Amino acid sequence: MASSPRVVVLAGGVGGAKFTLGVRAALARAQAPEATVVVNTGDDLWLSGVRLQPDIDSVLYALAGQNDTVRGWGRAGDTERVNAELQAWGAGWPWFTLGDLDLGTHLARTGWLRDGLSVTQVVERLSARWPIGVRMLPMTDAEVDTHVVTDEGTMHFQEWWTRHRATIAPRAFENPGIETAVPAPGVLEAIADAELVLLAPSNPVVSIGPILAVPGIRDAVRAATRVVGVSGIIGGKVVRGMADVCLTAIGVETRSDAVAAHYGARADGGLLDAWVMAEEDAQLASAVADRGIHPVVAPLWMNDAATGEAVAHAALGA
Repeated sequence: MASSPRVVVLAGGVGGAKFTLGVRAALARAQAPEATVVVNTGDDLWLSGVRLQPDIDSVLYALAGQNDTVRGWGRAGDTERVNAELQAWGAGWPWFTLGDLDLGTHLARTGWLRDGLSVTQVVERLSARWPIGVRMLPMTDAEVDTHVVTDEGTMHFQEWWTRHRATIAPRAFENPGIETAVPAPGVLEAIADAELVLLAPSNPVVSIGPILAVPGIRDAVRAATRVVGVSGIIGGKVVRGMADVCLTAIGVETRSDAVAAHYGARADGGLLDAWVMAEEDAQLASAVADRGIHPVVAPLWMNDAATGEAVAHAALGA
């Protein structure tokens, strides 16, 4: 990097967590200010009386070095005694596992929310436990859980994603109440102050989509100094999860250039100035350029800390 920019990352899910780790490492190496990470809260839910925030926790645990890298979610070394007891009582969802350490997080969060703290204040408290090296913000303090509309009825995103593994064709994704939600305190200010906004290689529909759907955030990103997106599609396939099903539901092909077009070029009223795409998709770079988005071709597999930092460096230098 030629300079040390102030950076904001929009992120969600495991891909967003890995990318945020890389951004933190790249900025630390450049002796740049810590990034602000705006995290999706669209897949939050209430379960067994506690508030779960899967994307917040995925990013937090990864930054704290507490994440389970084998399963890809939850805390490392967790046990499931309480979950087994809940199942014995017929409580919760039998197909949704809550680890004991993870439940400690959920109980702390729920208690603070019951005491009147906002989601932003709760995230600040959770972040203070470990030296995570970034500033974490939720996209909003409002509850705007993602619902999936299917021919079999409307269900919570977690039921569709975890129980059904996205095998039921979605007709639409909705976030009830999001039209009246407001960005969490500090979100718009961080974006306005940033020299670079990065869209992580998270699911464009259910991770980045809800963040941009909070009134005011898309306009703030569009007005930012520079916006760079990173593709979560490599060689026409999703890296993790079922993002291809989500993209198909909104009429977007599972191709790197198609996702870039989905975000759009800033010159045409979209968001992007540049798009970081995989070497496997280099033949699509001209299609991205034709849309007014600067293509940057780089290795995008984040297999370890070094490759994650390399991906972040490519985005920061775009």
